[in-house]
Amino acid sequence: MDRTLRWQKSTYSDGGEGNTCVELAASPTHIHLRESDTPATALTTTPATLAQLLKGIRNSAL
Repeated sequence: MDRTLRWQKSTYSDGGEGNTCVELAASPTHIHLRESDTPATALTTTPATLAQLLKGIRNSAL
């Protein structure tokens, strides 16, 4: 994993206190997601794949 990634906490994460945050980082071709309580484990995907996942989640919530 690239240690130079700039991780950002989600604005939906429990107020940002403690280790209950979802964090993400972007590289030129991928999006990286992790939980702050397990920072060594991250999911990596492409922006298009993540967009399709989020679209599916939003559409199924209707």
